Amino acid sequence: MSGGVDSSVAAALLVEAGHDVVGATLKLWGGPSDSGCCSVADVDDARRVAQQLGIAHHVFNMTDEFGAAVVEPYVAAHAAGRTPNPCIECNRHVKFDRLLDRSVRLGFDVLATGHHAQVRETTECFELRRGADAKKDQSYVLSMLGQDQLARVVLPVGQLTKAAVRDHAARLGLRTADKPDSQDVCFIHGADGRLGFLERRVALHAADVVDGASGAVVGSVDAVELVTVGQRRGMGHGTDGQRRYVVAVDVPGRRVVVGGTDDAVADAVRLVPDSLTWVADPLAAGARAVAQTSAHGRPAGCAFELAGDGPVVRFDEGQRPVAPGQTVALYDARDPDAVVGAGIAA
Repeated sequence: MSGGVDSSVAAALLVEAGHDVVGATLKLWGGPSDSGCCSVADVDDARRVAQQLGIAHHVFNMTDEFGAAVVEPYVAAHAAGRTPNPCIECNRHVKFDRLLDRSVRLGFDVLATGHHAQVRETTECFELRRGADAKKDQSYVLSMLGQDQLARVVLPVGQLTKAAVRDHAARLGLRTADKPDSQDVCFIHGADGRLGFLERRVALHAADVVDGASGAVVGSVDAVELVTVGQRRGMGHGTDGQRRYVVAVDVPGRRVVVGGTDDAVADAVRLVPDSLTWVADPLAAGARAVAQTSAHGRPAGCAFELAGDGPVVRFDEGQRPVAPGQTVALYDARDPDAVVGAGIAA
């Protein structure tokens, strides 16, 4: 129970169905936080909802695990010019690894969360599918889950729209019924932002902004470590009036390469080989799939290929470049609501 409306209603639905439910909230971050599931207010909201539902509530301290598996890699990735996805790594290493393992050791049958996605059991396997509310679908951030996890996970709100979730919370009088959704990285305080968080942990360096076509220096940035491939904000316009996009980030060389709209198009993305995970059976070389490269990105038809330097997702049509470090979720070409697997952009 994160202290949000989705996990509140997930717990309520299970109680209403007659299950023996215990609420668990994770203490993940020991530093200042004003958003996400790490603030004191969120823990208090979860505790109060548990009281309203008449269920026990526990807080598990996993700050060490969160720091080692999420925060430290987040800082290291930025220092190397990559763009990490801390929410996915938290799901991978903390919620659906450490917490799931603890729930099993404590004797619980399943772990339930408030994610907007669906787990469906078939005669062959457990499927991970998109949530019923397309605008709130969170299958992307769960795309690294496999059969071992899906067999022990339930997602009670996955079949509901967000409006239906809020309506249910309101009918029950839950204090989280009108609580806004969290949009930010939970361990970054709004007053400091990403810049303030990182500059206390790693050296940040100014860099030249270089036009990819001419090689001319056309500007500068204060911190190359904060620039993302595909970024438009802060890059200005070219001499032709077109907006400029980041096409490459070179931290050691202190260079950010930019180009116009036509330059910021990729026909493929290479994946880190050992980052590949599969929900069930892996895709064969040459198989068709549908790729999604951000939490709410537009799905794109593609082919999954195995090249000499690692797996490649080749898009049917040019896409915005995928920043190194970002997750590429793959869905079934014949059933685009079904997740097949995922990998991290190299």
